[in-house]
Amino acid sequence: MILIVDVLNKNRFLPILDDMFRLRARVFQDRMGWDVAVTNGLEKDEFDALDPAYVIALDDDYRVIGCARLLQTTGPHMLSDVFHAILDGEPPLRSATMWESTRFCVDRETLAGRRGKHTVARTTTELMCGILEYAQASGISDIITVIDPVMDRILHRSDNAPYDYVGRTAEMGKVRALAALIDTGQERIDRVRAFAGVEGDIFATQEEVANAIAPPTGLPGDAFLREYCHQQIENAASLRERNAAIALQKALSGLGSPARNFDT
Repeated sequence: MILIVDVLNKNRFLPILDDMFRLRARVFQDRMGWDVAVTNGLEKDEFDALDPAYVIALDDDYRVIGCARLLQTTGPHMLSDVFHAILDGEPPLRSATMWESTRFCVDRETLAGRRGKHTVARTTTELMCGILEYAQASGISDIITVIDPVMDRILHRSDNAPYDYVGRTAEMGKVRALAALIDTGQERIDRVRAFAGVEGDIFATQEEVANAIAPPTGLPGDAFLREYCHQQIENAASLRERNAAIALQKALSGLGSPARNFDT
């Protein structure tokens, strides 16, 4: 199942977001050897601070088994600010109806040996469907994504081949990277669904997931969130993260006063 987490609901799903950032650390740092920033086991970069939308794949136990990040191209994004060598001197494409997809990954280790609907191939294509269907419903007509040649082959095999490419294939550290364009039309969605045998609604409701991840300790939801915020305060990697956790904790406690800024 697919859960969408964005700026409007992210405070409801902080544990899921942390699991997603842990998965990204395992994939991009441990498995792929990318030069990414990992703090306390969580892989985050400056673009995660820009309130992107996350498309998150969950298994039947509501554990994170895949994810992707969607970010508007009208502001800072990876192709314009990090992978600009791919553009080969051309200006980045910017449009309110074109968003960038990055940090696409699945949990191969957890999914290894599984059968049925929770396999690497099935999760990969369901995640693709989630990106396309969320984008289409949000008025996003095109996705631009920075991928390596392996992912490009996966897209072709999944009947989700890009309709065009931007710039050139460039060396990015240990890997080669290229920028692909994918439309979000219904014909493409139907093809990807047919390839993987995906039927019916793949999106989980917020209430379903929020209830499922409630702690088994019997603590009321507010108490659990306050304890979670306390842990986030202790483990905050930045001033912004610490103040956000403090603000949420105070709101749940009914204090109502603004969060105090910490200078250290």
